[in-house]
Amino acid sequence: MKQYILMADIINSGKKEQKPLMEDFKNLIAEINQIYKADILSPLTITLGDEFQGVIKNLTASIQIILTLEENSIHNKLNFKLRYVLNQGEIETPVNEKIAYEMLGSGLTEARLKLNDSKYKKFRFNIAIDDLLQQSILNDAFIIFENITDKWSLKNDYELASNFIQFKDYKIVSEKMSKTRSLIWKREKTLHMESYNAAKNIIQTITSIK
Repeated sequence: MKQYILMADIINSGKKEQKPLMEDFKNLIAEINQIYKADILSPLTITLGDEFQGVIKNLTASIQIILTLEENSIHNKLNFKLRYVLNQGEIETPVNEKIAYEMLGSGLTEARLKLNDSKYKKFRFNIAIDDLLQQSILNDAFIIFENITDKWSLKNDYELASNFIQFKDYKIVSEKMSKTRSLIWKREKTLHMESYNAAKNIIQTITSIK
């Protein structure tokens, strides 16, 4: 039976201060495992220090986990970006429900190869699933998503982007941040929040189409 195998690694992890990086990474993974406990067959497990793998119940949950990893990184002001592979493939051995180790199968091998190949490619998201139309739309939508979020800076944009993600309305955000409405309205445009929400909506909608 084919499973949804999610792998990711930290981009340029060797150039960052290791102790706080790994602490933040572990906390992020633990947070996701807790939030999506009911949707995960084998929990996200850190394998090589700066990588994780896990097995997810379905496509919708897999994509939502990726989006939450991205948004929680912004909410928590984490100083790293992840590169992802979601591969639908075979796992021949029983799925380990406690930790994502001691499993074998062509799907895991394919996911690992795709993640390694991604290190030499431009984009951070690689969706490889059986439905080729869904795959194409998801990969294109994630390119738009990435082109928006990767322009946000940790120092100048994350707090504001986090508030927009949570509260949507610039008037509410201006109150939360004690800033003038005109300033927040302008910053909403420069952060391209409308395009961000549109890309996210496309990503979530296409996963619900059977």
